[in-house]
Amino acid sequence: MNATKIFGWVLLIAGLAIIGWTLYSSYNILTGKTKGPEIFKVEEKITKEITTPKGKLPTSPAELQKELEKMIGEQLKGIFPVDILPKLLNLIVWSILAGILIFGGTQISSLGIKLIKK
Repeated sequence: MNATKIFGWVLLIAGLAIIGWTLYSSYNILTGKTKGPEIFKVEEKITKEITTPKGKLPTSPAELQKELEKMIGEQLKGIFPVDILPKLLNLIVWSILAGILIFGGTQISSLGIKLIKK
């Protein structure tokens, strides 16, 4: 065996290892055994709220706007959890990265196969 065939086998094994590691990591992330990469994070937003006394209706447009925003925000929190969008975006980013890694592993393996055939 000459050096090109040995190098071809090394590339083939390296490419298969990259693909295997990516698939194993993706499986663990999607089944919840490990946390995925956290690119997008939710930051707590602290706002100073204008509160109206209980039973009193807001009179100014600013108070009415704040009260409507507060009511809509409470209803949306009941429907959609706060952290659903960042989790979805993080899974999309991981899926793109996994696709790139699998593609790269495939290219490395195919280069190794070409060197073995020589």
